[in-house]
Amino acid sequence: MTSTPDDLSTEWWEARQLYPLYAALARECVIELPACPDLELGTETAPGESVEQARQWLLDVDQKIQVHQLRQFLQTTTLASDEVLGILLKHYLHKAERCDSDRDKVDFLLVQYFSHCAPSRLEDTDVQYVAQVLEPAIGTVTPGVPDWLKPLDDIIERANACQNLKELFTSRLLEEGRNLKTSAGGKYFEPAAMVTFTRFSFLMRRVFFRLMHQDLNAILDGLRELELKGINTLDCRKAQFSAEEPVSRLRMICQSWKVMFHAEYSSGQPLCILVDLRTAVEAALARNAKSGSLPPKTRRVAASTGFAVNDAVGAEFEVPSASQEWTPENS
Repeated sequence: MTSTPDDLSTEWWEARQLYPLYAALARECVIELPACPDLELGTETAPGESVEQARQWLLDVDQKIQVHQLRQFLQTTTLASDEVLGILLKHYLHKAERCDSDRDKVDFLLVQYFSHCAPSRLEDTDVQYVAQVLEPAIGTVTPGVPDWLKPLDDIIERANACQNLKELFTSRLLEEGRNLKTSAGGKYFEPAAMVTFTRFSFLMRRVFFRLMHQDLNAILDGLRELELKGINTLDCRKAQFSAEEPVSRLRMICQSWKVMFHAEYSSGQPLCILVDLRTAVEAALARNAKSGSLPPKTRRVAASTGFAVNDAVGAEFEVPSASQEWTPENS
C-alpha cells in the first residue's frame, strides 16, 4: 500500500519523538547506534526517503536493545511520558514481523503505559477499565476475557494468598503466567488478549511489590532485633554476602533497596538475594534464641539456609546487585 502524505507526516513526527528516547537509552546502556542524520537534526518535515530511512533506523535499533535494557531505562528516565510510551507501544504493534523479544517488549510496555495512565492508588481493576485506558494505543476492544486466558484469574487469586516472596516463587505462579504468554504465539497480539494480559501483569505487580516490601521490612526489623541482642555480624553466604557480614551494612543495603524500588523492575541480581537474606535473618534470630546466654562479643550467628529462584521466573522481578563493593553512594 502507498502511504499518503498525512501518513508519512505522522510517521515522521512519531519517529522524532522516539529518537531522543532511543539515543538516551543507547548512551545509558552503551549501545552503538547507526547514524540517522535527519533525525539527529530534528527536521520538522522530511521527504519520503527520509521517513523510510527513519523507519529502518528504528527497526535496526530495536534489534540492538534487549528487553531488560528497555525495562530498566523506561522506569528511571524522565523521557517516558504517557505520550511517548503510547508512541513506542504503537511502534512495536505496527511491526510487520514480530519475534519473541518484541512480544516481551510489548508485554512490558502495555502494563507500563497502563500504570502511567491509571490512578496511582487503583486498588482493583476490571477488563473493561483496562481496555478503556489502553484504547489510545491499541484501539477499541470489545470487553471480555478469552476462554483460553481464564486461568489467569486463578493465578491472581493464588498469588494474593501468598504471604512472602519465597512462597510466591515456590508456587511457580509467575512461571504459569509466563507460560501462557509464550505459548500464545500470534494470539498474544489479539486486542482482547493484550488487555487481559495487561490486567494480569498489573495485578501481579501489585502482589509482588506488597510482598517485596513486607520482606524488606521483616529483614530490617530482624536486623534491629539482632543488634539489640549484641549480634554484629551474620553468615550470609547463601544470600551472596560474606561469612561475617556486618549487620549495619545489611541494614544500609536494605534501606537503599527501598529507595531504589521506586523503579518497578530494576535490573540486577535475581530476587533470590532478598529472599535468602530474609531466610538468613530469621535463622539468625532462631539460633540466637537458643544461645541467648553467650556474651555479645562471641555472637556471630550462622544462617545457612538457602533458597534458589529459577532465572526464568525472576526475569521481570529483580533487584539491584548486593555486591561486596556496595557503598552508600550506590543508593
